[in-house]
Amino acid sequence: MKTKVLSLALFVALVSVSFVAKNWDSNSKQVLQTNTMETDSLLRHVVLFKFKEGTSEKDITKVQDAFSALPSKISEIAGYEWGLNNSPEGLEKGFTHCFFLTFKSEEDRAVYLPHPDHKALVQVLGPHLDDVLVIDYWTK
Repeated sequence: MKTKVLSLALFVALVSVSFVAKNWDSNSKQVLQTNTMETDSLLRHVVLFKFKEGTSEKDITKVQDAFSALPSKISEIAGYEWGLNNSPEGLEKGFTHCFFLTFKSEEDRAVYLPHPDHKALVQVLGPHLDDVLVIDYWTK
């Protein structure tokens, strides 16, 4: 009887260790993938703006123009596009403008964020901004 209990306990322990080791390995790979650029991956930086009620078209155009000028001023920006929300779902929560930047590495994004021209955009935008949403992700 003791041998059966001991064998069962040993079996359970081995299965548990295998399960933990397998999950740790897959979790560590996931962490490495999110922190390391793969050769065919790109870092996307998605920025959504909700302007204050009453912001003039002229002021919104200034913001659009300032954002659109960044790729010519910051060489680390590998790709850029922007557009206005036109979703029929009605889930935009007041966000109207989407700006979509591409970087080749986290280091390139790290140059962009504190860059003087990016900070100048923030100064133009600041008085008119009601809310902002930013999401970054690696492409798969």
